[in-house]
Amino acid sequence: MEGEKIKIAINGGIGFGAKLNAKQLAMISSYMDESEEIELTTFQQLYIEIPENKKEEIIEEFQRVGLVCYPVGNFVKSLRTCNFCKGEEEEGMPVAKELNRRIAGMAVPFTLKVAYTGCPIGCGEPMLSDIGVMKIRNRYNLFVGGKAKGKDAEVGSLLLENITPDELYKAVEKIIAIYSEKGKKRETFYKFLKRIGRDQLIS
Repeated sequence: MEGEKIKIAINGGIGFGAKLNAKQLAMISSYMDESEEIELTTFQQLYIEIPENKKEEIIEEFQRVGLVCYPVGNFVKSLRTCNFCKGEEEEGMPVAKELNRRIAGMAVPFTLKVAYTGCPIGCGEPMLSDIGVMKIRNRYNLFVGGKAKGKDAEVGSLLLENITPDELYKAVEKIIAIYSEKGKKRETFYKFLKRIGRDQLIS
């Protein structure tokens, strides 16, 4: 008896674009029936249903081929990134990887989208995410309050400018901690920010 199924999110981790290789695709398909579908989200993740009683074993199998697994629901989503078209060091891929490691999967009042882009072109769409990071030369600008959907859609506003990687990690972790502590259940970050004011994030 297979038992209940649960949904998990998977992707190929932070790299040069949102890519999967043949081994990863084969591994994913081995856990799907012919009639099943897989959902591709706007967070650069795939949602797949797996048997709950085999969750740990399947996640280990996924990780063995380089897939990264995340919880589905009211958590910080894995970092949405640009394609790092100018290279790993120049666009700060190590910083993106470290930021993702620190925050992805943290429980929050409502799904939280964080985006990173390695240059001012902004392919990772940081201005349209709850929290957005833009690399400018060797420093980082941090934006908050972007909203991509709805008739009240708006771009995020600059919260901190010209900060170092360490300052970036601390600032983003602090913002998420404040949201987790003071946000109401199922209150979006956009509404939370409108309610408490962005100054509360840097006080």
